[in-house]
Amino acid sequence: MPAPLMAVPPEAAGAAPAAVDLKADFEASGLPEIFDQLDREMVGLAPIKQRLREIAALLLVDRARQRFGLAVGAPTLHMSFTGNPGTGKTTLALKMAAILHRLGYVRRGHLVTVTRDDLVGQYIGHTAPKTKEVLKRAAGGVLFIDEAYYLYRPENERDYGQESIEILLQVMENQRDDLVVILAGYADRMERFFQANPGFRSRVAHHIDFPDYGGEELLEIGERQLETMNYRFSPKAKAVFARYITLRRGQPHFANGRSIRNALDRARLRQASRLFQRADGPLSVDDLTVIEAEDILASRVFADMPTGDAPARDTPAGKEAP
Repeated sequence: MPAPLMAVPPEAAGAAPAAVDLKADFEASGLPEIFDQLDREMVGLAPIKQRLREIAALLLVDRARQRFGLAVGAPTLHMSFTGNPGTGKTTLALKMAAILHRLGYVRRGHLVTVTRDDLVGQYIGHTAPKTKEVLKRAAGGVLFIDEAYYLYRPENERDYGQESIEILLQVMENQRDDLVVILAGYADRMERFFQANPGFRSRVAHHIDFPDYGGEELLEIGERQLETMNYRFSPKAKAVFARYITLRRGQPHFANGRSIRNALDRARLRQASRLFQRADGPLSVDDLTVIEAEDILASRVFADMPTGDAPARDTPAGKEAP
């Protein structure tokens, strides 16, 4: 494991180095592997990926400054991730934990994901032990609090969320060199949460907004997800899925990449049913790996369309979920 970022460097006991090579430090840290993986696995999000690189650069420079004996205080790295479901917030939190660990900012580099129910108790004396236990598990890594605004419920005078908030604020200030807290949720609700809890706003240094994916990005996400499962679209199926994305984005409860994954799971289910019902001999590798247009056209997204608007289908539409 790399030495903690704030530890006294070996050079402090003797002469400082003549110079440092940040590029060499970057390569030695293993960060190029993490960023390459991030680019391969996550479509789009260029501004957010750039912000992660900037944070990595800050920590590299701080580590270099230590070698010259320059005073360094632990930077505040608590963050707010805002955006709709399925936009990559949890995945980016995992990458952030790995980056911080590679640079020695946190000891373990793990991610602990929680919601209000994991932090807030239901009776007097229950909240503090719950919150402290979560913080103990997260120490040395990153604590990701999803839908953080639910911690604060001003309409309920007997709510114990405020007790959890006070404990979190104290730890975020006093243990910021060994724990990074990421608060996540919808942008408008997070803004109201910060207005009601200014202590959180003052401790959060990085506010990062995750935009919804565009249609082409969602199609690419779908193709990548299929590839990881050793599936692929037929040319016609790809065109139909692009149409599916356009329609599904206009419906309620669309969750970006999460909805794409669910749609593909249902397409695989339909493909399996179609293959099982076949009675014309053995199946080839292509049979087992190709998602056909009919596997997507059976979605209720198309069944609910006006008759003249739906793409031509080879089989009748079923009544599966979108």
